Amino acid sequence: MTSYDHHAPTILHDAHDAARAESERPTDALSRRALLAGAAAAAAGAVIAAMPLDAQQGTAIRTDRPPVAPPPATTPPATTIPLDATKVPGTPTTPLGARATFVTAARTPVGIITGPSFTPLQDLKGTITPADLHFERHHGGVAHIDPARYALMVHGLVDRPTMFSLRDLERFPSVSRVCFVECSGNGRNGYRAPKPELSPQLIDGLTSNSEWTGVPLRTLLAEAGVKRSATWLLAEGGDAAVLSRSIPMAKAMDDALVAYAQNGEPIRPANGFPVRLLLPGWEANMCIKWLRRIEAIAQPNMSRDETSKYTDPLPNGTARQFSFVMDVKSIITSPAFPLRLVEKGWLPITGLAWTGRGKVARVDVSTDGGKSWTEAELQGPVHSKAHTRFQHMWEWDGGPATLMSRAVDETGAVQPTLAEFRAKRGPGTDFHFNHVRAWMVQPDGRVLYGVNL
Repeated sequence: MTSYDHHAPTILHDAHDAARAESERPTDALSRRALLAGAAAAAAGAVIAAMPLDAQQGTAIRTDRPPVAPPPATTPPATTIPLDATKVPGTPTTPLGARATFVTAARTPVGIITGPSFTPLQDLKGTITPADLHFERHHGGVAHIDPARYALMVHGLVDRPTMFSLRDLERFPSVSRVCFVECSGNGRNGYRAPKPELSPQLIDGLTSNSEWTGVPLRTLLAEAGVKRSATWLLAEGGDAAVLSRSIPMAKAMDDALVAYAQNGEPIRPANGFPVRLLLPGWEANMCIKWLRRIEAIAQPNMSRDETSKYTDPLPNGTARQFSFVMDVKSIITSPAFPLRLVEKGWLPITGLAWTGRGKVARVDVSTDGGKSWTEAELQGPVHSKAHTRFQHMWEWDGGPATLMSRAVDETGAVQPTLAEFRAKRGPGTDFHFNHVRAWMVQPDGRVLYGVNL
């Protein structure tokens, strides 16, 4: 280290340092230097297992801080909204802002620690997803970690096994990237269990788009002195499931980010506070939340989380593994269920398109079930590996119509039809559902999901 020497990340230099670190360990917690000494002396899993339970699972509660009272409501209930706001004083300033009483966008929690909670795509404008509406998919519930005790261990095939505190990470030059995060099972409801009364939220709500801020992963690997023999990384989370995935070194050295902020604020607990891994354009399950360990290795780890699931069964009885990149995709978010059109005339057909291979190049829209297509307008700026908003003005004549969108990315990849997707992937596939979605406009104005279209 040079310019960061005064507050440098903890580096293990020799056995004497390890012994001294162990002797300096506080009695109530495991220090960063002691943890690293253990990492050099034994397998990383054994070291982490030796940590106090609260440090392993992030359940420690700080008792030296006074409880924080919830902020008062910033908007009055709808029943007390004045008829004329110019005739009465408004409410005072508050610690936190809130949405208007009339705005009810929300996720769909099901109250379990291993399930999803979908983003309300049909209720959002633009491309950025509010942090509190970002989708959830957990394997062991939401971990709660004290940032003052947080540490990221980088070890394995490196010259200098290193522990990074949150403060260490924040002292590196930061970068910000706008990109989507998408669950590899997004779209399962619309393919495996389709029904007309499905909203964009329940079909494709396991994708969200944010501005993420943090440190390039390659910077941390350089600090630790990653060896040329390391061709993969094992990334591990600090939640109760201890989710882990193997990451190719090429991706780590490209655009991978160790992120600690989202949309201008610290990442929220459900999204991985205090630190998560971000792999733009790749499966969300690889973007490990509550990131606590990165091990440089010479081959894929073949861990539980990448062998028991996250493989794509194919019709010929084989399975596609390590299908990291999310395919080109789009969905119309309006008009869509549960919206009901109330009058004839011009209205915008709008939605979102995205691809893990770069930028969306074009989105075509059809109002006649795919018989004809018209190129939609893309809302700029179009970011790479990010949600892109598209729009097409349409005059509804009051009759039935079938609305579709078809995205094309800068590599030339085209979103397949449902029939094409079924022929290639089979009825039993469980991941990467990127076929064209359809919406059926009824003569009475109801808009239903197009099952089997």
